Amino acid sequence: MAGGPRRRGLALLRAGLTALLCGLHVQATCQDATVTQELLKEGFHRDLLVRVELGAAGEEAEGCAVAARTRLPPGIYVDPYELASLQQHNLTKVVLIPDVIDVEAPEYLATELLVLLHMEPDSRCSHCFRAAVPVHGRYHRPAAGSEEVLVVLKSPEVLVCCCDNRLSAECWEPAEVEAPCLGKATGPCQWYSKTHKPAYEESILHVPVGVRQHSSLVCVTTLLATVLCSSLILAAVCKYGHFCPVTCSE
Repeated sequence: MAGGPRRRGLALLRAGLTALLCGLHVQATCQDATVTQELLKEGFHRDLLVRVELGAAGEEAEGCAVAARTRLPPGIYVDPYELASLQQHNLTKVVLIPDVIDVEAPEYLATELLVLLHMEPDSRCSHCFRAAVPVHGRYHRPAAGSEEVLVVLKSPEVLVCCCDNRLSAECWEPAEVEAPCLGKATGPCQWYSKTHKPAYEESILHVPVGVRQHSSLVCVTTLLATVLCSSLILAAVCKYGHFCPVTCSE
């Protein structure tokens, strides 16, 4: 009588261990991907470089288009006119949402920007991809007691565009993307994202700003400089200008 419950307990234990091992195997295979991003150059005008290494998950995504989707905070933006020039020369392929961007707006009047980067194969490995896009920092309000503010860029999301259904459901799931999936096949194509998200790291952009305690000094200095320059221009016009009565034009 005691053997029945014991056998059922052992069977349940074996099933649990099998499911755990399968889950660990799937998780190890699906998480074998890394996403890194780096801000190149210095100052307000930078290049955002994104690298993706799919690892073992890239074998079943062979032949699919790879993209990275990231959201830029209001403190940073992409110039659509600069981007159009780069895309005209096939130097990058990017989708901006929204596509109308106020490049003159300060950070506190801007909104976040969704960027879809179409990635190209990287020669580092067989399943490595990379893409770069120029980004620019916006002007911020003066800060209290600090000469810079931090703009945090969250890590991108990896997407693949495939035109068949051979991707495993354990590693990939259909994704809703704001841009069409244009694959190499003539049939219908679908965006996919990874079910197991790799460990992402944030990037931080240091943007120089004015110090709030210096506002009065800046205003007084600007006013004095404006009055002085206006006086010099007026004096030069009065001294060297040639004035003609209204009747001379008739």
